[in-house]
This record gives sequence, C-alpha cells and structure tokens, in this order.
Amino acid sequence: MTCRDLGGPCGTEHHGESADEVIKAQDRHLRDAARGGDAAHVPAHEEMRGRWKHPVASMGWYRDVKRAFAARPETST
Repeated sequence: MTCRDLGGPCGTEHHGESADEVIKAQDRHLRDAARGGDAAHVPAHEEMRGRWKHPVASMGWYRDVKRAFAARPETST
C-alpha cells in the first residue's frame, strides 16, 4: 500500500505481511518525513499522532485500512 492509500501525500510504497505491519511502516515514514522537514507530510503525521492518542475514535480508519489491505490482489488467496 502507498502513503497516499493510507492518507498521506505521496506514493511511497509500504510492504508487510499484515495490515498492522504496513500501518507501522507508514507511521515511521510519516515521522521521518516530518522530522526531515517535508512540509507535505506534516498534516498526515499530526493526524497519525492524534489517531494513536485516541484509538477508540480511530477504529473506523483502522478497519478501513485492514479491509483495503485484505482486498489487495497480492494479499488475496
């Protein structure tokens, strides 16, 4: 899945065996990009930080990502 698929601004690809691995890769990507001064990633990074501060309220996003990951052709059986 790409950064953009997960709500970010770019096409950087994230890979993993599970949606959780992909989400963690996105979190690292957003953090590193924002810390590196990439202004385009700052809003998505702030959203990500807020999501983990309020996990119950963010379950809809999480379920949507898990569904999208499962529907990807390379993960379907």
